[in-house]
Amino acid sequence: MSLAKLKSRFSVEKAHKIQLQLSKRIVFEDRLPRKIRYIAGVDVAYTDDLSIGAVAVLDYRNLNLIETQTATCKTTFPYIPTLLSFRELPSTVLCIRKLKTQPDLFLVDGQGFAHPYRCGFASHLGIVLGKPTIGVAKSRLVGEAEDFSGKDFAYVKHKGEIVGVVVKAKPECKPVYVSVGHMVSLETAIKIVKHCTRYSGIPEPLRKAHQTATSKKREIQSPHLTSPKPT
Repeated sequence: MSLAKLKSRFSVEKAHKIQLQLSKRIVFEDRLPRKIRYIAGVDVAYTDDLSIGAVAVLDYRNLNLIETQTATCKTTFPYIPTLLSFRELPSTVLCIRKLKTQPDLFLVDGQGFAHPYRCGFASHLGIVLGKPTIGVAKSRLVGEAEDFSGKDFAYVKHKGEIVGVVVKAKPECKPVYVSVGHMVSLETAIKIVKHCTRYSGIPEPLRKAHQTATSKKREIQSPHLTSPKPT
């Protein structure tokens, strides 16, 4: 769908108002179980006119993979900066509904509170699910990061407000931008992202979710390479 056609059916301004309204429902306190058992990462891939949602559930203690699920649906919303959640929610919610293992929280490949309308994909998803979420993005959307000053994280401020942090869990890796999604404090979000970062700058739940989405995308694009040979 072209942006022109979308605007005739959907008001971008109204969507931003929805985000502002949802931002008032974000819970910035920890609503996590005393002991986290399972953590999930979610990611979305695209091919032609399809959205491929993927979720990977890991054991929080040792980060072993427990379960993955994917869901594919028609992409009905084009890419519009600041409105990523409206594009990615449908396939993400569908694959999460397939899970047999229920995660205690989700890491989301996208922004949470660190968003110009204070409700990115991570926050939107958390509110829809009623579950704790953390936004983990590869780039900064708004604000300016303070100096690290010898720490492995630095606060990101936008219009005088702390909206998130930039975290460098491993010195040799690129940092990630972390923000509250829903029902998790920023301090706890930092600790969780650090705990989940092992082999690269990307936390393991998100790395596994990305691999799952990419694998499903290849299967859709080249079904003859993944289908069993006739006997």
